[in-house]
Amino acid sequence: MSSGDEFLRIGVPKEIKTQENRVGLTPQNVPDLAEAGHEVIVETRAGEGSGFSDEEYAKEGATILSTPAEVYDQADMIVKVKEPLDSEIPLLRTDQILFTFLHLAGNEQLTHAVLQSGITGIAYETIEEEGGRLPLLAPMSVIAGRMAPIVGSYYLGKHLGGMGKLIGGAFGIPHGHIVVLGGGVAGLAAAKISAGLGAIVTVLEVNPARISYLEDILPQNVAILKSNQYNIRTAVSQADVLIGTVLIPGAPAPKLVSEDMVKQMQQGSVIVDISIDQGGCVATSHPTTHDDPVFVRDGVVHYCVANMPGAYPHTSTLALTNATLPYALAIANAEQDWQSLFSAHPPLAKGVNVFKGHLTCGPVAAAFNLPCEDVGDLL
Repeated sequence: MSSGDEFLRIGVPKEIKTQENRVGLTPQNVPDLAEAGHEVIVETRAGEGSGFSDEEYAKEGATILSTPAEVYDQADMIVKVKEPLDSEIPLLRTDQILFTFLHLAGNEQLTHAVLQSGITGIAYETIEEEGGRLPLLAPMSVIAGRMAPIVGSYYLGKHLGGMGKLIGGAFGIPHGHIVVLGGGVAGLAAAKISAGLGAIVTVLEVNPARISYLEDILPQNVAILKSNQYNIRTAVSQADVLIGTVLIPGAPAPKLVSEDMVKQMQQGSVIVDISIDQGGCVATSHPTTHDDPVFVRDGVVHYCVANMPGAYPHTSTLALTNATLPYALAIANAEQDWQSLFSAHPPLAKGVNVFKGHLTCGPVAAAFNLPCEDVGDLL
């Protein structure tokens, strides 16, 4: 809290991850927070990449600050898009709340750093509502899923290292084959776009109820198969584009595609690993950036950009902040009365990955063999 005041200063720094142009709050969000009695401070040019000027923020009542250090120094709560990078870690304070995508399970070094900082870190990707719905991850999953078939089809171009096959075929020429691992939010989005591109599409999903749902809503050029080792191995070997979308909330993505499976893929085929921000679901994947998005391994082009929606920041920022704002308001209004907050908003308790130097996310703890504590016990 700000020296005992009845409001929070909510800080929005400019994202510094490579080609990350999204922003944690938009000018349209400022009046909602101000009406609740909070102050919004924004680093200069933080919204520029998403199409929002300093003047627009100021017009809605935000205070514009010149440096990230000023934002972190004055803010009680930091609202970001991506996890803090090395240069941002020293700016965090023990009494601060950090509300962002953390993806700790894919980064042990970051996990230790945020624990040592003493912050309370609430991760968008592990806020889970009844029925397993991930409301803050979903909008970005949709965007990444819609991007994946387009990106994968593009990198099939021979001049880009691909096999030179047009995914939609031509008169009298077979269409390309897109395989989607996982039929969740991202997988469904990828399947719809793949079908629209005219591809032959295979989706592999493990949940029988989800399989039934996908069969009901997807078009006839999409086959839904039970996800098992045989079907994965067979489909992967036939794929022109393989899209990995599998997710275990808060945990490293399961490696469903082994190195041997990648070696059996067609030369010049393409992998788009959407799961890369949680470590990737393909054994040969490693994170790439929008500046250097692909690498070739075993003759297969790998696209593993960890912030795919950052390529379309205006759309992504609006979709993300539409989802995050109600939760940001709830956190700010609680004024660090955590018991009341979690009682009124149970999904937020699952979002707490670190709490004042304690690791509170089970899947992250399991990933790195670290002790885990229940946030309720800590309170």
